[in-house]
Amino acid sequence: MTETITPGRVKGLAPPPTFATAAEERRHRKCRLAGAFRLFARFGFDEGVAGHITVRDPERTDWFWVNPFGMHFSQIRASDLILVNERGEVVEGDAHVNTAAFAIHSRVHTARPDTVAAAHAHSLYGKAWSSLGRLLDPITQDACAFYQDHGLFDDYTGVVYETTEGDRIAQALGQGKAVILRNHGLLTVGRTVDEAVWYFIAMERSCQAQLLAEAAGKPVLISHESALVTRNQVAGGFNGWFQFQPMWNMISRQEPDLFE
Repeated sequence: MTETITPGRVKGLAPPPTFATAAEERRHRKCRLAGAFRLFARFGFDEGVAGHITVRDPERTDWFWVNPFGMHFSQIRASDLILVNERGEVVEGDAHVNTAAFAIHSRVHTARPDTVAAAHAHSLYGKAWSSLGRLLDPITQDACAFYQDHGLFDDYTGVVYETTEGDRIAQALGQGKAVILRNHGLLTVGRTVDEAVWYFIAMERSCQAQLLAEAAGKPVLISHESALVTRNQVAGGFNGWFQFQPMWNMISRQEPDLFE
């Protein structure tokens, strides 16, 4: 029996929301995005001006909302987010866009029309693990969420300023939920902000767990068959979305100014 969470399986659990208008959905996505930045700050994923989470506009799907360049994640409100078009121009909002955010995320969104959001940050354990140039191993139940479902961008040439490198990152991501950027960090995608952000947090923790385990000894791998079953159990259906909800409830109640 699996633990895959699907609508109706858990008593009282509603599926991800739907919206009557694009304006309602836009508001929802922007609030979730602002909350996601607040959570990244709490987790310590804020490294100077590095890092970005993007979400497609529900109406102009080749445009995306992103954090203002140089604003601390802990202070971001829905009204602070900027809208960037397919040419990297800010079409709504009064701030600059991080050039790397556009170079990477615009190409990921183009290559993966099934994804709505993408998250990248220079988190401590993610960037430490990325320096090894390896995929994560299935050494824990949580790490199985990424088993045969993440890629490796095995090339580092400096800060990503060109969309051509964004194309190569998107190619390394493939159809997976995440990609490890060697000597750089992690990037995750999802069908919602909730999903992309939860998978980033889970992947960061998986990097931490493997670094600790390998420092202590040789981890025992979960078998191929069991890892695939477990991946479906912990990352199938809308598990990623659901696992974000407790954190959303916490941050939205403790920091209601994010809705401004």
